[in-house]
Amino acid sequence: QVQLVESGGGLVQPGGSLRLSCAASGSIFSRYVMGWYRQAPGKQREWVALICRSTNYIDSVKGRFTISRDNAKNTVTLQMNNLEPEDTAVYYCNAPRSTGSYYFPWGQGTQVTVSS
Repeated sequence: QVQLVESGGGLVQPGGSLRLSCAASGSIFSRYVMGWYRQAPGKQREWVALICRSTNYIDSVKGRFTISRDNAKNTVTLQMNNLEPEDTAVYYCNAPRSTGSYYFPWGQGTQVTVSS
């Protein structure tokens, strides 16, 4: 079964940058649309960015975040620039199904805290 491991989070000041990575076991990683999601305290998990042949972002991160993937290394990366306090959340990666569920079990996520 595919396992997802997120890393790269931390504490950063507003305007700073972080680079998150998601490592996936399994050789069929390249077949899937991959996405980054986040869950802030007291809020539902929301999608942040998706990548297949193209990329898609929620409006609040457009121009600041960039999703990329390396299928040979089974990794998905989220470069986050000009971070805002509202970006504070636990970040996860996964592969969404068209039904609204997900292909893989959720990993442990990586905490991103944006604060001065």
